[in-house]
Amino acid sequence: MSSTRSIFWRSIRLQLSVLVILSCAGCGQKVMSDAPIRPPEVEVVTVVQKDVPISSEWVGTLDGYVNAQIQPQVTGYLIKQNYREGSLVHQDDVLFEIDPRPFQAVLDQAKAQLAQAEAQLGAAALNVKRDIPEAQAQAIPQSQLDNDTQAKLAAQAAVDAGKAAVEQAQLNLGYTQVRSLIDGIAGIAQVQVGNLVSATTVLTAVSQIDPIKAYFPISSVEYLKIAGRVGTGTVDLFSSSNPIPLDLILSNGETYGHKGRILFSNRQMDSQTATIQLVGAFPNPGNILRPGQTGRIRAVTDLKHGALLVPQRAVSELQGGDQVAVVGPGNKIAVRSVQVGERAGSMWIINQGLTAGEQVVAEGTQSIRDGMVVTPKPYTPPSGGN
Repeated sequence: MSSTRSIFWRSIRLQLSVLVILSCAGCGQKVMSDAPIRPPEVEVVTVVQKDVPISSEWVGTLDGYVNAQIQPQVTGYLIKQNYREGSLVHQDDVLFEIDPRPFQAVLDQAKAQLAQAEAQLGAAALNVKRDIPEAQAQAIPQSQLDNDTQAKLAAQAAVDAGKAAVEQAQLNLGYTQVRSLIDGIAGIAQVQVGNLVSATTVLTAVSQIDPIKAYFPISSVEYLKIAGRVGTGTVDLFSSSNPIPLDLILSNGETYGHKGRILFSNRQMDSQTATIQLVGAFPNPGNILRPGQTGRIRAVTDLKHGALLVPQRAVSELQGGDQVAVVGPGNKIAVRSVQVGERAGSMWIINQGLTAGEQVVAEGTQSIRDGMVVTPKPYTPPSGGN
């Protein structure tokens, strides 16, 4: 009987232990389910308002400030090249030599003919000098004096022609040394020693490249926009007294270390492309820039007063429109459509949809939705730009 009661009480204690364990497990689940969920963290930035310069970019092509084609002025055989291709040459340096012997022979002949004409002039002058007193004494007819006087004039003309022929022959002999017209970089020779060259033959080209010119077209819309602000006290791209500096972005993405300036614009629009060509100039110490290079020309073309700025990564595009996530009262998200304007560095100018001082989400927009409560923290821009 006692053993039966013992078994009964052990069974009761076991059941109570199970109930206690189940009860505690239920309490634990209730505690976990009642724990508060922390709102997701997002990085926010304040909408700032300030005056912002607006830049425009165009594709530009570099060319020599002055380009001179080197061509001979006489016909002959090329016997020598005196310059190293791609090197710096100076004005009047002899670049090529043409065989001078035929031209020296022509000069010698012209000098001989001049000497002969001068001798004839001397004889004619003596005849006139002798005839004058004899004609006055009526020892000879007046017609003889007249004939000798005309012969002297003809001899004088022959001397003048002979001097001109000598001068031309000397010039032609000098032209056998083909010289550089300007200081600059000489290009690759287009002919070889031994070639027969003439006045239509291009031997090489020399370009002055410090400074160097940059040609770039701008659209007619941009031109009218800029021209409309001339004299209004804002930005004048074509001002000669206070020129707008130009930046040159090279093909490797680097910005050239020297600022350029506008020289002039073309006289007319290109009717096929609706653009007008502008010409700028950049300093080029060391001749790093060369004709034919391309790059992007950047210039400040406007100044937007009181612009509202947000980072570019804060703006999302959805179904052809732009929107931002605004953090409102109680850290509640409000997705708002905005109108985006020009880009200013790593920032967008917002034309409509925001006001200064509002906070927008710059990092974490993928994990939020309209009406969600978030935990904001200051936005940290990534290194290396936006």
